[in-house]
Amino acid sequence: MLILPMTQSELDKLEETLVQGIRDFMKKNGFSRAHLGLSGGVDSALTAYLAVQAAGAENVTGISMPSRFSSQGSKDDAAKLAANLRCRYETIPIEGIYSTYLTALEKVFENRPFDVAEENLQARIRGTLLMAYSNKFNSVLLATGNKSEAAMGYCTLYGDTCGALAPIGNLFKTDVYALCNRINTRSGGALIIPKEIIDKSPSAELRPGQKDEDSLPPYDTLDAILRLRICENLSPAEIVSKGWDSELVNRIINTMTRMEFKLIQCPPSLPLSLS
Repeated sequence: MLILPMTQSELDKLEETLVQGIRDFMKKNGFSRAHLGLSGGVDSALTAYLAVQAAGAENVTGISMPSRFSSQGSKDDAAKLAANLRCRYETIPIEGIYSTYLTALEKVFENRPFDVAEENLQARIRGTLLMAYSNKFNSVLLATGNKSEAAMGYCTLYGDTCGALAPIGNLFKTDVYALCNRINTRSGGALIIPKEIIDKSPSAELRPGQKDEDSLPPYDTLDAILRLRICENLSPAEIVSKGWDSELVNRIINTMTRMEFKLIQCPPSLPLSLS
C-alpha cells in the first residue's frame, strides 16, 4: 500500500502502473473501448486521463450526466477536461428521468423531506445509463471511486459503484490530488487537468450546496487516520497515542466497520506497488 509523501519519480511510477493495469485488464477481457462518467470532479478527471493513456483518446468516452444540482462550473470543467484529453464527450441530462422517478415515488414517500433517498436516485440513474452504454458499445465502464470514500461508505451502491474496474480504487484522495498535480507539472505549463477541478471543494452535487466535508473529515485528516488503520494495521488506541483525537478516530473506524458491506461490493481495484 502506498504511503505519502511520494517523490516525483514514485508518482510517475504510480501512473505507469495504473495505466498498464487498465491496459492489461482491457486486453484480458476483450475490450478495446472504455467509458466513464465525467462529473467535473478530480476523481473522474484522473480516471479519464489514465484511460486515455491506456487505450488512446479515440477509444475513450466521457459522459456528463447533469442533474438539477449540477453546477455550471462542474459541467464546464468536465467539457474542458475532455477537450484537453481529446476524447469523445457526451452529455446525457438526467433531469427528466429523475423527475419521473420522484413522481413515481411521491405517494410511497408520503411527502417526507428530501434526504439520501433522493440523492442516491441520481447516482443510480447515472449508473444505469453508463451500463446501458457499456452493453450497446461493448465498452468497459470504469468506476471513478477512490479508497478514502469507499472505506467510509461515501458512495452509492448500484450507482457510482457501477463498473468493471475501479482504476483509482486503491488510491486515497490525497494520492489522487498528488498524482493530478504531478501530471500537470510534468506537462510543462499546459495543464491537462484543469486547475478549477483540482482547486474546487469536492462535492457529489446531489443536493444544493453539498460538500464532501459535510459528511467526512477533511481529506488530509481522514487519509492520515485511514493510512494508520489500513496500511499499518494500528488499533484505535495506537492511533490515538500518535496524537489524534479519540472521538474522531473512533468515529472513522466505526464508520469503516459499518460500511464494509459496501466496500465488498465495489468493483475490483488495481494492485499497487512502487517496487
